[in-house]
Amino acid sequence: MMDALVIIPTYNEKENIVRIIDAVMHQDYPFEVLIIDDGSPDGTAEIVEGLIGKYEGRLHIEKRKGKLGLGTAYIHGFKWALARQYNYVFEMDADFSHDPADLKKLYEECKIENNDLAIGSRYVKGVNVVNWPMSRVLLSYFASKYVRIITGMPICDTTAGFKCYTREVLETINFDKIHFVGYAFQIEMKFKTWKYGFKIKEVPVIFTDRQEGTSKMSSGIFKEAVFGVIKLKFFSFFTNWNR
Repeated sequence: MMDALVIIPTYNEKENIVRIIDAVMHQDYPFEVLIIDDGSPDGTAEIVEGLIGKYEGRLHIEKRKGKLGLGTAYIHGFKWALARQYNYVFEMDADFSHDPADLKKLYEECKIENNDLAIGSRYVKGVNVVNWPMSRVLLSYFASKYVRIITGMPICDTTAGFKCYTREVLETINFDKIHFVGYAFQIEMKFKTWKYGFKIKEVPVIFTDRQEGTSKMSSGIFKEAVFGVIKLKFFSFFTNWNR
């Protein structure tokens, strides 16, 4: 039954990809996985293709040519999911910063508790981050505070990338009008979900920094988020949020 799809974007994740797929597949709910690979030169896509037979019908891959950005990868995955009638669609990193065991929590918040977006939140109950230097913890925490102040969103972890959307949310948001492709993409999707009046729930999770592979964070991505939220707020005054 096509019900819950976990989208995992990848670029050079050969150290993590087998373990993360196996971990998701061995949860006590039959999640399916869609890998969106942006032409990883380290052979990530080929590794995934080698696993498809092992998880026949539950593991899928879409290969893109070149590194096109996190936001466009997720939008590609969202469109793929909507075309195949999935009801619950997840965003998740490949590097184990998001614990696969928490997928069920997010799923139940949408499926059972009737929320439209469930967010795996680092900051809804204190600060739940492991293996980050204090400077990065403070930067992330106050970035979320900044976004909350500018946008007015009642969300503690505004930059979180571990989420479950219902089909209705993804059908409502016009992907052609998503402006950001990096860090700010996560903010923009939450902002639009909130402005359309959907029910949002933050679920406390523990975020663990990657131990294998290389981080994709850059100063350019961070700057996009800082200035992007001001644009989001400004243009929201000229948008019809009825659905």
